[in-house]
Amino acid sequence: MLKIEELEGERSRLEEEKKKLEVQLEQLTLVGDYDQSKTKVLHLAVNPASEARQGLRQDQARLQEECERLRTLLGALERGGPVPAGLEASCLPSSKEVAELKKQVESAELKNQRLKEVFQTKIQEFRKVCYTLTGYQVDITRESQYRLTSMYAEHKDDCLIFKATGPSGTTMQLLETEFSRTVPELIELHLLRQDSIPAFLSALTLELFSRQTLA
Repeated sequence: MLKIEELEGERSRLEEEKKKLEVQLEQLTLVGDYDQSKTKVLHLAVNPASEARQGLRQDQARLQEECERLRTLLGALERGGPVPAGLEASCLPSSKEVAELKKQVESAELKNQRLKEVFQTKIQEFRKVCYTLTGYQVDITRESQYRLTSMYAEHKDDCLIFKATGPSGTTMQLLETEFSRTVPELIELHLLRQDSIPAFLSALTLELFSRQTLA
């Protein structure tokens, strides 16, 4: 099957051949130059030079037509539109080749779907492990913004919102929520003074755990 790259290569080859024929035609023309006032010309019934020039002109026209045809075909294939009428079917993939390509595409799509499923499974597994080890469920609410919900939260809406800032999101900023307003002492101590998010989250976990234990 002639792919787009192959068609482009064929067109370039024909363009090069066309240029060579033009050079040959020019050389034949130069050879035929003469001074009519000093030179007597005998015109043959069958003139080899004229026939050669005529043949070159025909070849040039044929190559020009072939180049245009390939250029039109390339444009149609690149746009993904229908192939213009009149183009030879030899440049198009056969039904067998189309079926094989379709099979390859379907196989690639199936592999891609399986990878997505495996990826989703691993993500869920990772989130469960993080929840079990840290006590917080992490959800992405929007780009560079994360919601943390403690397993010891007293209400399902009790959550913290962190926003990633700085180069490559290396800095995390706590956004105000109704729940964050209930723990100002922990924020003051661990975030503002100690500048430690892990210490803040650990202290909050102990605080919420103790509330449930006392309750």
